[in-house]
Amino acid sequence: MVMDIMWWISAVELPALGGLFWLVWRNRRDADAATEDNRRCFERGIAQVREGLAAYKLEVAQSYASLGHLRDTEKRLTTHLERIEKKLDGVQVQATAASVAGGRP
Repeated sequence: MVMDIMWWISAVELPALGGLFWLVWRNRRDADAATEDNRRCFERGIAQVREGLAAYKLEVAQSYASLGHLRDTEKRLTTHLERIEKKLDGVQVQATAASVAGGRP
C-alpha cells in the first residue's frame, strides 16, 4: 500500500503538478507580456492624442480671430448700424411730414 502511494506520487502526481506549475507559470508570463504590449499601445495612442490636441490648439490659436480684431469689427458694425438708424429716423420724419401735409392723421 505504501509502495502504491509512493509510486502514484512519483509517477503521476509529481509530473502532473510540474506540468500544472509550468502551465500556470507560462500563462502568467504570457499575461504579463500581453499587459506590457497593451500598455505600450495605449501609451502610443495617448501620445498621438496629445499631439493631435496640441496641433488643434495651435490651429485654433492661429486661425481664430483675436480680441483686437473682434473689437475693431464690432466698432465698424456699430458705426454702420448707427448710420442706418439715422437714415431710418430721417425716412420716418419725412413720412410723418408727408402724411401731415396730405391731411392724413
